[in-house]
Amino acid sequence: MNERSERTYEKVVNYIQSEIWKGNLQRGERLPPERDLAELLGVSRNSVREALRTMSLMGFISSVHGAGNFLTCDLEQNLSASFRMMLLLGETNYLQVSQLRRGLESETARLAANRILPGQAARMMELAVKMRDETDAVKASHYDQEFHNLLCDTSGNKLIRSLFGAIRATVNDFIGTVYVRIMDDREQAALLHNAHIQLAQALADHDELAAIRATFTHFEVVNTSIQKDELAGRKIF
Repeated sequence: MNERSERTYEKVVNYIQSEIWKGNLQRGERLPPERDLAELLGVSRNSVREALRTMSLMGFISSVHGAGNFLTCDLEQNLSASFRMMLLLGETNYLQVSQLRRGLESETARLAANRILPGQAARMMELAVKMRDETDAVKASHYDQEFHNLLCDTSGNKLIRSLFGAIRATVNDFIGTVYVRIMDDREQAALLHNAHIQLAQALADHDELAAIRATFTHFEVVNTSIQKDELAGRKIF
């Protein structure tokens, strides 16, 4: 983006922020047409289109063909793209991503312990048992994904849900690969399954500390597996 385009982008962003602040624009509402924005901001229509395209890629607006541009707040899309680029550039690695998940999910578990409903707790225990009893590692990994998605949903924190979704979207295949490798180690698999069951039970009991401990145990197993692969020089993903 050149200097002129950057100034145009800032004008468009500042205008949208101003309209939100004034209460004239809310999430899901349509932005003014490109022609109107260009006239209002004193820039070319092409410059406005470029700015809106950039904002769309960042998850701030969505473009619907024939209907216009709508204000959104897809933080998950924005963060996922950033995480993916950092991984590609070597600015972070899968172990660091897993460490981030550990911190995030520990707080998620604490929040969920105070909010979870009986039906949700029962479903999480059901998923934990299915993971333990499933002999197909790929199927078991799907139960694992649903388990952690439900954990985030029960936290009641939209920002946590977006962060978790962004991480999951970035490294979903990697998580599945690690899960399958853990299942190949009977001792580590047992530790992981027990951690899921302990977490589900802690949530059902509304026990914050037990939920946090179970989450840490879970990620100790995961991070140990990642470190073993790194030391062995194996490609994780």
